[in-house]
Amino acid sequence: MTTTLYNSTKPRYELLDGLRGVAALMVIFYHVGECFATSARDQWINHGYLAVDFFFVLSGFVIGYAYDGRWRKGLSAGGFLLRRVIRLQPMVVVGVVLGVISFIIQGCEHWDGTSVSYTAVIASFVLGLLMLPALPGTAPEVRGNGEMFPLNGPSWSLFFEYVGSVFYALFLHRLSTRWLKVFVGASGLALAAVALCNGSGDYHIGVGWTAAGGGFWMGLVRMTFSFSMGLLLSRDFKPVRIRGAFWICSAMIVGVLSIPYIGGAEKPMLANGVFDMVCTLFIFPTIVRLGASGRTTDRNSARTCEFLGGISYPVYIIHYPFMYLMYAWAWKNGYGFERVWPVAGAIVVTVVVLAWLFLKYYDEPLRRYLTSRLKK
Repeated sequence: MTTTLYNSTKPRYELLDGLRGVAALMVIFYHVGECFATSARDQWINHGYLAVDFFFVLSGFVIGYAYDGRWRKGLSAGGFLLRRVIRLQPMVVVGVVLGVISFIIQGCEHWDGTSVSYTAVIASFVLGLLMLPALPGTAPEVRGNGEMFPLNGPSWSLFFEYVGSVFYALFLHRLSTRWLKVFVGASGLALAAVALCNGSGDYHIGVGWTAAGGGFWMGLVRMTFSFSMGLLLSRDFKPVRIRGAFWICSAMIVGVLSIPYIGGAEKPMLANGVFDMVCTLFIFPTIVRLGASGRTTDRNSARTCEFLGGISYPVYIIHYPFMYLMYAWAWKNGYGFERVWPVAGAIVVTVVVLAWLFLKYYDEPLRRYLTSRLKK
């Protein structure tokens, strides 16, 4: 999940904020479906993992929009990266704290039931706070299923967001538009290879959350293409005339992420990899362009986009510790959807409410304070 501190001298793309919130809510529903999936092929909201690629495109676009013109005015790499830390890290801390609480409630156990020492939990907690991945098979990898951030799984995409920010600060912003196009083309070919060569085993690109089996490198490819494509869009952006952009783009996001596994659930199919490739290379950049071209036309739509944009990052970073608890409860007792859905619904509502509370009473005030100190 990605989000950006805009340049205060430029207007916001309100619709893009709202679309980020729509995608974040779809991620919650995707992870609810994990409770009942037996493979990547029968997962509900089957292509929900593609929301991460949309987030990366969106991040590249808004970072380019906010910062590309500021390097010539004295913006330093350190100054830019400090702004990114101020924007991202406060909620990272909340996500890790909720993650360690949920892990302790579960009994400090691997998914296979073996006990985990408190020393390993503390090590995992510290790594999570520092946004450093736990290596597979090491003590800090406390859940035993290969997650880079086992106390709060979705933090893996924030790790790559940090990597993308460093890459932008040191390299990408220096590229001319011509050479940026070359870089986007090369990284697009690498992304196509990830989608079509079946590195995941199921012809999908929902990889990057684990460092094992090449997952780290495939996740890096996902971020590299999508982030650089978003940056290119911000440089070559030419708005198109469109009415109802928010609703059209929202429908496109929901539709793409909800598509069942292409080819059915019986066996891995190349067609699904083709679908993932097309979505990432073409559909998501199109959605970002259309969203950036549209405008809110009344107070209610503006408030809707502001609310969805505001909660999008908190929702994304805090929801998974609750999912861990739901998974453990449902799997231990063998419960199906008919028993679990009221709990899942309550979790979704709770996460949205908590996200808004954290935003208003923790994240925004802390970021304002840290930003004021930065300016001084």
